[in-house]
Amino acid sequence: MKRRSFLTGAGTAAVAATTLPAPAIASGKRTLKMVTTWPENFPGMGTSAARLAQRITDMTDGALTVKVYAADELVPALEAFDAVSGGAADIYHGAEYYWQGKSKAFNFFTAVPFGMTANEINAWIYHGGGQELWDELSAQFNVKAFAACNSGLQLSGWYRKEINSPEDLKGLKIRMPGLGGEVMRKLGAAAVTMAGSSIFPSLQSGAIDATEWVGPWNDMAFGFYQVADYYYWPGWHEPGSCMSAGFNLTVWNSLTHSQKEVVKAACAAENDYSLAEYNHFNGQALKTLVEKHGVKLRRFSPEILTALKKASAEVLQETADADPYARKVYDSFSKSLALSKEWTRIGDQAFVQAREDA
Repeated sequence: MKRRSFLTGAGTAAVAATTLPAPAIASGKRTLKMVTTWPENFPGMGTSAARLAQRITDMTDGALTVKVYAADELVPALEAFDAVSGGAADIYHGAEYYWQGKSKAFNFFTAVPFGMTANEINAWIYHGGGQELWDELSAQFNVKAFAACNSGLQLSGWYRKEINSPEDLKGLKIRMPGLGGEVMRKLGAAAVTMAGSSIFPSLQSGAIDATEWVGPWNDMAFGFYQVADYYYWPGWHEPGSCMSAGFNLTVWNSLTHSQKEVVKAACAAENDYSLAEYNHFNGQALKTLVEKHGVKLRRFSPEILTALKKASAEVLQETADADPYARKVYDSFSKSLALSKEWTRIGDQAFVQAREDA
């Protein structure tokens, strides 16, 4: 979802914090404000945020009532982190790589090019030390974050013209955030970041030539097939995108032990549920896009994928060198990936290939 700091800074959040009330507390009950980076009622990530809010509300019998504000309702989409960090809101729901202007290390908690699948990033966060590193990083900004949604593997995106070689990427104006955008820039593309609501009109007007967003389900909902003919795969840039729920750390510390356990359980349940939801609806949507809307599926050539992988390795090294903490997270991420990808190769990958070949 190019990473620059889109956020207005802690100063904005601090001002907002003085004009918005702290969590409403009455008769032992609290209302927490959740701000999201997603359009209102957006299928998948937006509805996942709403479902998480409802889970927490229901599981605490209303002791914690979470009220959801879509992007731009309370704060602009890409200011959600600062709003929570500064106390203007209590929870954000978004993608951690949106905050890479704070620290490059945040990228690893969403997705990195040629990195972890959804299963692998869950393994790292839950069992490989990822959550502990995430806690350490987020605490620097007065935040406590959890994995709370996963969209699975995201496709390479929509293009208004065919891409037959790495040369075709030069000068291409593409909406691609995170480290994927930095990889594209290394290959000569002009990668930009923009909120979801701006993508379709930008693609339609020619302000951009291509875009990645999520996958068939979400991409069909945004109608990209109406303005771009070519849909490319495989999804090299975001192989298993983790979305997060981040709590203001002061608010988090004020919760009772049982409330904290409920929140953690609700986030884990929604993380699992949302991945299954994406896998189900992506299959349906892909069939509709091809059979009903005549979308032209194209696979990137080995030459293009080789160029992308080489540039990705360079970008990851530069990211790791950005600061000592980014290096620490990169080392942990890489160690976990080295272990899990071998199991993926002889487990899932080998089975899927056998299922195709048999």
